[in-house]
Amino acid sequence: MDTIHFRRHLHRHPELSFEEHRTAAFIAEVLTEAGIHFEPIARTGILARIEGSKTTPETARRALILRADIDALPIEEQTALPYASENRGVMHACGHDMHAAALYGTLCALQQNPDFAGVVFGLFQPGEELNPGGASLVLAEEPFADYEVIACIGEHVDWQLEVGQIGLHAGPFMASSDELRFRVGGKGGHGAMRHLITDPVAATATLITSLLALNEEGVTLSVGKIAAEGATNVIPDEVYLEGTLRTFDEQRRQVLHRTIEELIAKNDTLHGTTTQLDLSHGYPAVCNDAALTELARTLATSLGFAPCDLERRMTAEDFGFYTLRYPSLFYRLGVGKASGRSHTPHFAPDESALAVGEKLFTTLVYTLLNDEER
Repeated sequence: MDTIHFRRHLHRHPELSFEEHRTAAFIAEVLTEAGIHFEPIARTGILARIEGSKTTPETARRALILRADIDALPIEEQTALPYASENRGVMHACGHDMHAAALYGTLCALQQNPDFAGVVFGLFQPGEELNPGGASLVLAEEPFADYEVIACIGEHVDWQLEVGQIGLHAGPFMASSDELRFRVGGKGGHGAMRHLITDPVAATATLITSLLALNEEGVTLSVGKIAAEGATNVIPDEVYLEGTLRTFDEQRRQVLHRTIEELIAKNDTLHGTTTQLDLSHGYPAVCNDAALTELARTLATSLGFAPCDLERRMTAEDFGFYTLRYPSLFYRLGVGKASGRSHTPHFAPDESALAVGEKLFTTLVYTLLNDEER
């Protein structure tokens, strides 16, 4: 099966995070046909393995991980493509079908020409879109414990880059993400009898102002949901709110967690309220290895592609879990502005970008696993 048909099959049959059972079964089927060894991982993921023909006892533990996510989003597709989603309300609107197809094509090429020393793992990872993130489940199984991982590499389609452009950023590239949920409890009552109430609405207003004051360069805190089930003359007993916290530095992230708790305590003392915080730890920041980034830039240029520098992004990716453990590279693969914006019902990436992703993947493998100094 070629990569285009592989991708279109996934696009027609998308599945949500940690529900990728048919997706995993399909990937297993085509890998079997290609003669590529694989094992299940992280419940609904697939981990393929190819050993290079140049492998010696000295290089048998050297490994390179190529990662693609496989889950879709809860979006009703409106592209009218002949291979549009048949799973109502679910769509590959983030391009994970493209990532998986590029990885599949790369593995087929490496299987046909395993001219390298060491082992390549092809990781079809579930659950990128949903906490705790499929990457954390993969690493919890310790599948690479017996290997020296010299690089973990992933890509993500980018509609703001044209086909042939490769977006790169050395160092912290994508932010960590934490989910914040607050329940501000007080004593409600008649809105005209304020002397008889402990107003959680007023307390929430003060708390939100304090939280938003934490925003600065490299830190984003937003509150996106506020629910106060009162009325024009009714103050509720409780206000519920949700938000997100993002930053690029793990130490700073921990400091911010403590600061939020201190703000809550101070606010409760001021208003007489009782606030419960549910801080759901999300993904760590994606931090790209400088040497791998420069290598990708050099190779992309040699292949006739157009590497371009990108700014840091406040969006998050569970690929950050890999960057905490291994030298890693996460780059953006241009699919063209004509594709439309990702995470929308109309997103339709240019499939010619698959050849670009495959070529860069394979060239990185041959370069990294044939360089004895690495």
